[in-house]
Order: sequence, then C-alpha cells, then structure tokens
Amino acid sequence: MTEHEPTEPTGGAAPTALGPVPTLAVVGRPNVGKSTLVNRIIGRRQAVVEDVPGVTRDRVSYDATWNGRAFTVVDTGGWDPDARGLAERIAAQAEVAVNACDAVLFVVDANVGITDADEAVVKILRRSKKPVILAANKVDDQRAEAEAYGLWNLGLGEPYPVSALHGRGSGDMLDAILAALPEPPAETFGTEMGGPRRIAIVGKPNVGKSSLLNKLAREDRVVVDDVAGTTVDPVDELVELGGRTWRFIDTAGIRKRVKEASGHEYYASLRTSTAIDRAEVAVLVIDGGQSISEQDLRIIQTVRESGRALVIAFNKWDLVDEERRYYLEREIERELVQVQWAPRINVTARTGWHIDRLVPALDKALKGWETRIGTGALNAFLGRLVAEHPHPVRGGKQAKILFGTQVSTAPPTFVLFTSGKLEASYERYIERRLREEFGFVGTPIVLQQRPREKRKR
Repeated sequence: MTEHEPTEPTGGAAPTALGPVPTLAVVGRPNVGKSTLVNRIIGRRQAVVEDVPGVTRDRVSYDATWNGRAFTVVDTGGWDPDARGLAERIAAQAEVAVNACDAVLFVVDANVGITDADEAVVKILRRSKKPVILAANKVDDQRAEAEAYGLWNLGLGEPYPVSALHGRGSGDMLDAILAALPEPPAETFGTEMGGPRRIAIVGKPNVGKSSLLNKLAREDRVVVDDVAGTTVDPVDELVELGGRTWRFIDTAGIRKRVKEASGHEYYASLRTSTAIDRAEVAVLVIDGGQSISEQDLRIIQTVRESGRALVIAFNKWDLVDEERRYYLEREIERELVQVQWAPRINVTARTGWHIDRLVPALDKALKGWETRIGTGALNAFLGRLVAEHPHPVRGGKQAKILFGTQVSTAPPTFVLFTSGKLEASYERYIERRLREEFGFVGTPIVLQQRPREKRKR
C-alpha cells in the first residue's frame, strides 16, 4: 500500500464552477474521524476537529481537487439512525446530503469494526442507489490493515484502509472517489466572472443566524436548536434572492475572545474570522430583545478591521415591544456611533417577516464598498473642506492637505499627502464629510497619511 498525501491544488485555485462540479458526501457514525478525513482530502485544516462525538452538526461544503479534477466535499454530522432530538436532526442533515450528492464516502472506524448502527446506515445507503466508497479509518499499521478487510462483510465492496490522521492510504481512496464521481461538464466560456457575492452571517450565539439562513434558503439547511452555539463550522449556501445568486456563510457564534476559547470553540472562532475575511459583506445579527453587548461590539470591530462592508440585522423583532424599542434607539445612538454608516434592518427570521429588506441593504453596502472617486473630484472636495474648516494650529504650525488620491476600493482607501501629521479628530471630520458628499453607505473608509518629510539642511 503506497502512502499518498493530498496536496493543495497546483497552479493557483482549483478549477471552479464554470459548470457544476460533482459532490461527495462524507457520512458515518459519530467520532469515526469524518472531519479529520475531510481535512486530509481538501489538504488543509478547515473542518472543526475535536476528540468529542458530535462536533460537526450541519452539512458543510468544501472545495477539493485531486489529480487536476475539482469536486465538492460535504462533511456531515455523525449519523446514528436511532438518534433523538438534536442528534435526530443532525442525522436528517446527513440523509439530505446523501440524497443530494453524486457519490458517498462511508467512514467506519476499523478498530471498532461493524456495529449495528453501521449496518443500519448501509441499508439507507443502498436505498439511495448512489455509488459508495468504504473508508476503513484509523488504520495506522499493518495489523490494523488486516483487520480492516473484515469490513468486506458490509457488502459495499472493497474497504480502503486509511489513516486520516497520518495520510496512510488516502491517495488510493481518492483515486477510488474520482472513479465513482461523474466527470464534470465541459467548461463553457463567456460566463460571468467573479461568482456570487459572498455574505458572512455573523453574531454571538443563539441570535438566530441559522434560522435566517434557513429562511433565506427556504429549507432546513442548518441545524437549529435553542442551545447556544449549535453551529460550529462555517456553512456555505448558494441562495437565490432578488433574481440573483448569493453565497451565504453561516458562522459559529462568536462566544468569547479567541485566547479565552478552548477546544473546538477555539477553532470555530478562528473559522468565523476566516469567514469574515472570505466575505465581501458581513451581516451582523443582533437579538433585538437583548441589550447590545460587548460581544456584538467586538464582532463589529473585527468586521471593520477586516475592511468588509457591514449590514446590521436586528432579529426577533416580533418580541420587541414599544418600551424595548425606545431603549434600543438609545443603545444604537450610544453603542453604534462608530458604524452609523451601516444599513440597519429589523427582521423576524423565524417567520420571514421583512427578510426581503436584506437584498436592498446588501446592494447599498456593496455599492458603497466599491465606490471610487476621481482624483479631480476628490481634490476639489478637499479644497472646499479645508477652506471651510482648516486644520487647527498647534505650536504655531498648521498641517495642510497638499493632495489626495483614492488608491483602492473594497474598502475605499485614500492617501492624503500633507505638510504635517493631521490630528485624529480632523481625520474623523474628513471621513464624515466624505460620507456626506459621496455616500459610502455600509463600508468602512481607510485614510492613510503621508506627511511631507522635512528637508535636511
């Protein structure tokens, strides 16, 4: 048996979605190593892994490439056919993934052998009539490899002995996966570049992020439960809204500072930051019935520092009475003063009330995020601004703006060439006037100063 190590796609990104790529669902009992194996297949540590059953709760999609062919890997929660409650909904997600995929990777713990739950899953897989590749995981040596062949008794064909942790046998398994997946359609040219706009749904735990995504997607796409922190992995979902396709990323609730988090919460909080970085717009979901918290403000700071556009959605609005609205307005004035530019909408994700207002808010934020001002118009504006309100004199000297230019968009970034360093309060004044003059709704603005160096005598 030759050991292979899946690698990142060579020569840039994987050949993506000019046509739909085939999909592989990864299923198995809880804690057989599905997420570790997914990380092995995609060549990077992205699926949340911890030695506790049930860390993965939703079906989560990742892009993968092997031998130049792209496919999508769908990681699922542990599948126990006799599950009840939350576990039952996780099992239902796995069944949906099997029905929607092109092939199934069924993962079994070779050290445990065949269990009643495995045999029950096999019956469901047979009914699906999908090609099944059987992975005997946790095979770390020759002795375990010999035991793995006992899994022929499942009746799913040859078991592929692998060690998700060390990479042993993963290349042979991947070759079998490619043989089972249909060839992707031929590439078509002239299609629109760039793909769907990317939206990260962020917020502290249990404010209704997953309910919002389910309502937008018009299906139970994400496991929803009253237990805070049900979502752990970022979940990508293509959603049709307003006649267009959007890519939504549902993230783990940011519960605490990364350095204070532990175990899978630590990795989940890192995934949330990654999701914000991958997105163009972050939709911050806040529970309208609760006070704006330090966690909400910390998420806003993360979004601003990443330079992403921002929309704020106050959820559970059906539970907000007149008294709460009065206090919420005061909180917004006090706590959200740094992001007054962000569009705000009031929604009830559970019923779908006013979620149609999300698309206009996203459009405004994206337009502001990508606004560019010509150099001539910018310097005419700066000339008027300085004439009306010159920089204060400090120590007998007065800093002047000599010239300005917008060097980039997404977010709008300006460089100001000055005769001396501008005070922070004057920078804030320039930003406020830029917004009054040119809009920039929904986006942070970055101002960089280039004070003129003093000539050496």
